Amino acid sequence: MSTRTITTMAELPSLVGQQLGQSDWLTIDQERINTFADVTEDHQWIHVDVERAKSGPFGGTLAHGMLTQSLAVGLATDLLQVTDAASVINYGTNRVRFPSPVLGGSRVRLTTSLLDVIPIAGGMQAVTSSMMAVEGSEKPALVAEQVMRYYRAPENPAPPDDALRAASTAA
Repeated sequence: MSTRTITTMAELPSLVGQQLGQSDWLTIDQERINTFADVTEDHQWIHVDVERAKSGPFGGTLAHGMLTQSLAVGLATDLLQVTDAASVINYGTNRVRFPSPVLGGSRVRLTTSLLDVIPIAGGMQAVTSSMMAVEGSEKPALVAEQVMRYYRAPENPAPPDDALRAASTAA
């Protein structure tokens, strides 16, 4: 069962050094791997050719490292919910390593801890340490520092594009 942290931007700095949560196990099936290959146009046989991969170095297909990293962003966003953030932006990754492969059909789970919180214009920037475990493996599939930005709603939000168009055609 997953665990998560629900907080506000004002309370976020008090959580530095704490584990924020752990996701449920997620199966990385071949359909997910193939879909990722289609989206990224990375159809290397080790990912998508099930028969050839059986005789390859890992005995089966592997998930793309970037698939693992992409899943970590979404899972981490679920593990930390900042209730007064109007938007959450993936600002990037400071460090990332893939110590262990994720074989097709494996189950993975993300654990995230808060490393740092920095005030930024309009909100807060959070740096987390994320570790993606592979069920039955001693080594994690991913170790990364992820950077997310949490923004408050603007005090005077710009009007929607359709309101701007209507105003410009009326002039």
